[in-house]
Amino acid sequence: MSTTPLSHRRTIPIFKRPLLMMTALVTAISVTGCSSPETESADATATNQTANESANVANNDAVSAEKITVNTVKGDVELAMSPSPLVVYDMTLMQDLAALDVAVDGMPGSLLLDNLHSKTQPEPKAVGTVFEPDLEALNAMQPQAILVGSRMAEKYNELSNIAPTLDMSIDTANIYESSKQRLHDLGALFGKSDQAARLQQDIDTLIDETKGVTKDKGTGLVVMVNGNKMSAYGDKSRYGFIHTVLDVPMADKQIADAPHGQPVSFEYIQKANPDWLFVIDRSAAIGEDGIGAKAVLDNPLVAQTNAWSKQQVVYLSPDSYLAFGGYYQWMQDLTTIKDAFANAK
Repeated sequence: MSTTPLSHRRTIPIFKRPLLMMTALVTAISVTGCSSPETESADATATNQTANESANVANNDAVSAEKITVNTVKGDVELAMSPSPLVVYDMTLMQDLAALDVAVDGMPGSLLLDNLHSKTQPEPKAVGTVFEPDLEALNAMQPQAILVGSRMAEKYNELSNIAPTLDMSIDTANIYESSKQRLHDLGALFGKSDQAARLQQDIDTLIDETKGVTKDKGTGLVVMVNGNKMSAYGDKSRYGFIHTVLDVPMADKQIADAPHGQPVSFEYIQKANPDWLFVIDRSAAIGEDGIGAKAVLDNPLVAQTNAWSKQQVVYLSPDSYLAFGGYYQWMQDLTTIKDAFANAK
């Protein structure tokens, strides 16, 4: 997937900002001293029109007359900066926008994570699920932009008929560079490039700190537990950052590259014998009842591995499954990994 930076901006007058219109109004009054009834009527109409325009704008920084071109999975998309109303269907993007303090007017309902929208902004309206949009709600909202990721990407054409739609899916084979580019793009789109750079510095600093304690501490294996089923993930997966960014060697270098991982057994884990076992509990992440990952892995064969015997099992956050590549996912999982390695005996 291409992650070319935002290519260019150009200024196109869309509408006058409320502040500028009010300034112009005050200036006109001060110059003329007094006005005719016809002038007062025109001024009142302009003021009311400005207020109406302001009421239709979400609480993002400032609605800009400047347009910007964003490079997406589907190619370049040109739209106004700080689009509002804004709809987002991807949890990775939601996390980044929340960290940037950008208002989101619509997002799926019943989401399980609590870090998906800015607490300083109004509560978003429900516009479907992460897999299925509510077209009636979208048409009523009339968004200026819709942002989607991998789970909603197949609805791209349908959503594009409603508003400019940006497919900003993360490239799972290169999650660090891809998520870094997306955070940069969102910062530029909403006029918050400096804040995006600070957030990225948070991530990079924590990566460096984590690499400082993972160095030469043995091999690792990433396993997802889904009920009684297990899958292993390699360095080209959404969890590959453990190997490619943190430099933890793979316990098995032959793991098949598959979207849902390589199905594995207890015998496989025993044979791979990782020094560190990184675990994603899918059932817990999506709120399903049932046996947890820790209980599933409490098996005589797994107990023979270095990871289990040395208590070097790291449970990644639900964010790693639901919002991989998001700001809060990076910060939570890097902190968990850093602390686990730092406290290893």
